[in-house]
Amino acid sequence: MNHKDRSNDQNSLLNCRVLIAEDSIDNQRIISHYLEKESAAVITADNGEIAVELALKARENNIPFHVILMDIEMPVLDGYKATKKLRQADYTGRIIAHTAHTDTHSRKKCLDAGCDDYISKPINQQSLVSKIARYAMQEKQNELFDQIFKD
Repeated sequence: MNHKDRSNDQNSLLNCRVLIAEDSIDNQRIISHYLEKESAAVITADNGEIAVELALKARENNIPFHVILMDIEMPVLDGYKATKKLRQADYTGRIIAHTAHTDTHSRKKCLDAGCDDYISKPINQQSLVSKIARYAMQEKQNELFDQIFKD
């Protein structure tokens, strides 16, 4: 499949790096499509363990993800445990949980695990893009601040 590279498009909404941790291939495709239409560079992980490895490796290589979209119910390592593992490794990047559970307890559990925010399934394109854009902008501002005030 060919994807048009619009990462330098200044009019794009996102223009950021997003890791999608999601075990459903169909959900990966849908979410990737939504984000790539807005010029996000998207990488997918089929489970929490792979997501942790990719996020830490990207940080180590000085190209961290602006946002991780973390499915909560995945095989091998679920989203709660993956998020906790990232936070224990001093990962400070933005993590947005996404799950079919919409109750207050589930939302609190996501935030307690270390997620910055929560979005419920099925994912609404406008809500997703808006939320990713907000957090990606914050991460870009942090990157700029770090570059300006670097020792």
